[in-house]
Amino acid sequence: MNLTGQAADSADDVVWFKTHCSRMDHGGCALRVGVKDGCIVEIRPDAEGVLNRGYVCSKGLASPEKLDHPDRLKKPLKRTGKRGSGRWKEISWPEALDQIAFEFKRIRHRHGARSVVFCQGMPKGLEHFVLIRLAHAFGCPNIAAVQDVCHAPREVCGLHTCGFFPVVDLRQPSRFILIWGANPAATNEEGAIFSLLRNQLRNGCRYAVIDPFRTELADKADVFLQIRPGTDAALAMAMLQVVISEKRYDEDFVRDWTVGFDELARRCDEYAPEAVAEYCGLTASRIQSCARMYATLKPSALFWGNAIEHHPESWNTIRALICLMAICGNLDVSGGNVHALDPAITGLGEFVRSDLVPDKIRQMIHAHYGVVPRMMTVPGSYFRKAVLESIPYPVRGAYVQCANPLIGYPQTSMTRQALMALDFLAVSDVFMTPTAALADIVLPAATQFEFDDIGHYGLGHGIILARPRIVDPPAECKSDMWILNEIGKRISPAELWFDDPKEILDAVLKPSGLNYAQFSEAGFLEGKKIERKYRRSGFKTRSKKVELRLDSATQWGLDPLPAAELARKAGQTSANEPFNLLLTSAKSPHYLHSSYRWIEGLRKREPLPYCRIHPETAASARIAQGERVRIVTSAGSLVQWAEISDRIRPDVVLAASGWWELEDQGDDVSANYNQATAAFPSGKAFGTPKLKAVPCRIEKL
Repeated sequence: MNLTGQAADSADDVVWFKTHCSRMDHGGCALRVGVKDGCIVEIRPDAEGVLNRGYVCSKGLASPEKLDHPDRLKKPLKRTGKRGSGRWKEISWPEALDQIAFEFKRIRHRHGARSVVFCQGMPKGLEHFVLIRLAHAFGCPNIAAVQDVCHAPREVCGLHTCGFFPVVDLRQPSRFILIWGANPAATNEEGAIFSLLRNQLRNGCRYAVIDPFRTELADKADVFLQIRPGTDAALAMAMLQVVISEKRYDEDFVRDWTVGFDELARRCDEYAPEAVAEYCGLTASRIQSCARMYATLKPSALFWGNAIEHHPESWNTIRALICLMAICGNLDVSGGNVHALDPAITGLGEFVRSDLVPDKIRQMIHAHYGVVPRMMTVPGSYFRKAVLESIPYPVRGAYVQCANPLIGYPQTSMTRQALMALDFLAVSDVFMTPTAALADIVLPAATQFEFDDIGHYGLGHGIILARPRIVDPPAECKSDMWILNEIGKRISPAELWFDDPKEILDAVLKPSGLNYAQFSEAGFLEGKKIERKYRRSGFKTRSKKVELRLDSATQWGLDPLPAAELARKAGQTSANEPFNLLLTSAKSPHYLHSSYRWIEGLRKREPLPYCRIHPETAASARIAQGERVRIVTSAGSLVQWAEISDRIRPDVVLAASGWWELEDQGDDVSANYNQATAAFPSGKAFGTPKLKAVPCRIEKL
């Protein structure tokens, strides 16, 4: 056993090491890991953690359970029967890697390099960026991922509107925090750990919550706006209208550092709270109260979750919210939303070797659909359309890691069709997922605590975290970085790759002057904290100002000003329609998307997929607590168990997402949320499908 990391202390033959959590969420929580006889025996939160300050969630505490789970993949597998038949034979690593290389080069020879797509789910560590490097080295511009519904809309809107991704600053005092489409007490995004928010609230910070579900945080909020799903853009425009009409904006900032304020003000006249309130399912007075607090209690921060990115209107919602940050003077100020600077590390473009595919932006699949520039991953809907219809060109092969598209992509039937239609599919994973069950080659991946990694690289939060290996993986389980490095040597020039994957880590850290061992000793690296950087050289936009009116949007077929759909088709329903409710979902505090439902410690906390419905809704459908129900949309249906709660709106069904069982392996999964969602129509800006605010009905089985 070759343990890495820093031993903190030892007692009773338990040796303690420090690392950061990963692959149970984006990670960020500093952990103390107790090891005895080569096995992890206990997890504790690290009180010195820069982001968590002694906090850890149930997922982090249960994370060692997946390392020695009896159903874990431990050998490379090759399909021997019909795709999806579940017939496999064990093969060696050289045989598996050679087969992948042969198939990918064969496809490249017949159709071109862009006909192989490299797929990732939520970025969990450095493996995402090594995957991009592999694609570029192969000559392929296409990395398919879930960024169209997670992170990219906020990042790309920020880059175009103000020149950066506005990150919530929870480490400096705020006077007011607006929590929109997020439930940080249950799940955390990268860098935004609940303990930081909790400390702010304990110190007297006031806050508001915007959510269709009354969360625990909403119970104590100064203002709770129980919004109708799908109406976020309208609410954001109404808040802008309040701030502008009541002259509560920062006049100096608006005058000196924005363009298009007068046009924005005229646009907002259409969205007075009185005109928007009924559509949003709110009262005008609550909208006004929330807007006034955000504008006057400075600094105010917007804690925005990716729920606002799960709707085709995400472009308008996010544009409006960045405009709100800007005119209220809460942009790039401590305690507001900041432009986080990276530490001295290798730049993303250099690391992923963007120079190898210089015309990438024009060659990517989604360029055909005219999505907003700087969207650097292919939306899953467009990836599948390329497989099934060869639009804009054929896609015949795919490599999938850290992802389970058959469960995670909208419209499950379309995903299954696309995966079955591929000439070749390779999957790296820890368990035999429904997606892996359709592969030709399945590779057993190492997981958290079993390899050296760097967390938060490339995410725009200004910090990277050390995740040193604590224990060895099973003999034939390999880290994704090792796998990609070996595939790279086989399908691209060997000089682009490394003798040892540890050199990948040092390549990222090189500008810092630290090697990986020194970085692990430090625990993290962080960029300089400089607020109001625009005063030195302006914003990184074409006008050097915040572009409330984004003139370049017209080139992409989009409105240069934020707007909102107020017609009923955008979200409202009526009782006499076949689909008289709105279907939405929320992340579980116990699982990570479609992962880890087989971990006993977590399954006990949430044993079944429950959908929450209001008592009035249950009564009208004659549904009792705990009964099995079917949720039906125009795209399909799913089956879950009813949990009756007055915390959800009467016109909303809040279903569990990500559900499947180990025995499902490739078959349609009745509880899977995405059996009731559609890939199209999608948003013009990002190709975003409607994952929330889906018209539905509910019935007792």
